[in-house]
Amino acid sequence: MEKELEGTEQGEVTAKDYTDPPPTPLINGEELAQWSFYRALIAEFVATLLFLYILVATVIGYKSQVDPLMNTRPDAACGGVGILGIAWAAGGMIFILVYCTAGISGGHINPAVTFGMFLARKISLIRALMYMVAQCLGAICGVGLVKGFQKAYYVRYGGGVNELSPDYSKGVGLGAEIIGTFVLVYTVFSATDPKRNARDSHVPVLAPLPIGFAVFLVHLATIPITGTGINPARSLGAAVIYNKDKAWDDLWIFWAGPFIGAAIAAVYHQYTLRAGAFKALIERLGSSSEAIMSLDN
Repeated sequence: MEKELEGTEQGEVTAKDYTDPPPTPLINGEELAQWSFYRALIAEFVATLLFLYILVATVIGYKSQVDPLMNTRPDAACGGVGILGIAWAAGGMIFILVYCTAGISGGHINPAVTFGMFLARKISLIRALMYMVAQCLGAICGVGLVKGFQKAYYVRYGGGVNELSPDYSKGVGLGAEIIGTFVLVYTVFSATDPKRNARDSHVPVLAPLPIGFAVFLVHLATIPITGTGINPARSLGAAVIYNKDKAWDDLWIFWAGPFIGAAIAAVYHQYTLRAGAFKALIERLGSSSEAIMSLDN
């Protein structure tokens, strides 16, 4: 009995042993010949389309509900889903879509997340670029569906575009996008950390939940400032379909901010929390010492 217990305990320890996977090659041309690669692109396209459709439709629906010209009730300004409802729509859809697509494409649904994963060498350059293209096209189509179904409301209520509030400077808007995207991408890295997944089998199942909550909370904090971008595809899709000067003038904030925030999150998680730079240094020193020893022999 003791031997069986020892064997079981040893087996458990062995099952939980963990080795960092090797970095993904920068250029991996073999992906282009695999159906799984194109299936992942389709998943990212459809997921981003659905996300933008639900989010923009919720924004426009809320604005129509509180419009005094459309709703003559005295409490009209207090009606609708409000900022809380918009935040729930965004966070809830991300939770659902990440859950649905994580096993197919990784469930990025956001060029900033894709950029962070690329910097961490978890995906190749080819995959990163193609994901971003698919996400942007999906976002454009998603917003296009909203306009097609309710064109009058879409034009009247601003098309759900990200615009900097006149009460804030461009620097504040950029900072809000950087911090908001950092929160999101840092959560993605932590929730999908393969080391945690190896030790705790329940972590992969729960990963979409903290990611969705991160999107929800960031929306609560930044909707009054920028309308909450933290997703370059979301901002681009709305700007392309709405096509007004203000949307294009502020668009750089919603691309620069998320990419900067994603880069900071990738460096912080990979090289500070996971001590990636320290491990790489130790490995290089070890290989150098072995080479010197072999020369001495």
